[in-house]
Amino acid sequence: MNAKQEGSAKLLYEERQWVPWYWWLLAAGIVALVTQMLAMNRSELWLYVPAVVLSALALWILLSLSSTSIKIEQDPDGTRWLTTGEVNLPHTVVEKSLVVPESAKRNAMGRQLDPAAFLISHDWVKEMAMFVLDDPEDPTPYWLVSSKNPKALVRAFVPEQAESAIDASKR
Repeated sequence: MNAKQEGSAKLLYEERQWVPWYWWLLAAGIVALVTQMLAMNRSELWLYVPAVVLSALALWILLSLSSTSIKIEQDPDGTRWLTTGEVNLPHTVVEKSLVVPESAKRNAMGRQLDPAAFLISHDWVKEMAMFVLDDPEDPTPYWLVSSKNPKALVRAFVPEQAESAIDASKR
């Protein structure tokens, strides 16, 4: 926990969801293979230009896929906010929370998924946290958020619900 500035929001939790390390190796292999195929029996220009262009493209794709960031911040008035990208959720509208283990992720993302739910999901992040909402102004029934450490996410966002959320995931 660290305070950014006096009188501003305090950062309680932060997570960036990077693609797995082996995706970077796979991308480098694909770039090398395609570059080699294009450069075969041609001038050096056919080696350097595709290598630079394809490397930049692979870098852009992998960084774009890794751009998901999840933060929990607490305002000076005590309101905690879950923020990802341009959207945020105050803890005051969360009725119930749940840690979704890897074994239950498929069910949560399958037929049981409500189409109106707000979803932050990456296949390479194996666990999730669910936040059921009670907000008459918002038709979203719940948020389903991929997290590398959903227990810490729930503890930071809704600490009063953390123990019941974690216990429910063990059943």
